[in-house]
Amino acid sequence: MKLTHIFTALVLVTFLASCGGDEKKGTEEKVTLGSKKSTKKDANKVNLALTGNDLMKFDKSEFTVKTGQEITLTLRHIGKGDIKIMGHNFVLLKEGVVIPAFAAKAAASGQKEDWIPEGGKDVIAHTKMLGGGQSTSVTFTAPAAGTYDFVCSFPGHSGLMKGKFIVE
Repeated sequence: MKLTHIFTALVLVTFLASCGGDEKKGTEEKVTLGSKKSTKKDANKVNLALTGNDLMKFDKSEFTVKTGQEITLTLRHIGKGDIKIMGHNFVLLKEGVVIPAFAAKAAASGQKEDWIPEGGKDVIAHTKMLGGGQSTSVTFTAPAAGTYDFVCSFPGHSGLMKGKFIVE
């Protein structure tokens, strides 16, 4: 009987000694001398995202960037509308361009010109026109400090699909 108690105590002590402890397994990170992990972002490059939907709305109405930055704007049309009925684009207008006047010229320019009038003389940057489910990107350099308008130039959309592009 005593032997059974001693054996049980010994098993219990062994069990307790093997559990717990502060040892952490599997969380070690290997570091090779002379190597660097680079998480530094290029402050001169900015990625912006914008979506448009079948309710003629952009998901953002304002962007703020710094002058001279390289901007890559990705536009996604998250609706289902066909490009000929519910097409969307992103058009960054030059400072001082009046939206209704630009929109009238865009409508007159037609689908053949991708709804960008006069060869884009009033435009800093623009994407191509998209139909539902499509996406595209445009890369450009942020202009001088100021507040610029952006719109969708598809006929009738600029009244709702517009915003401010602020350059500091």
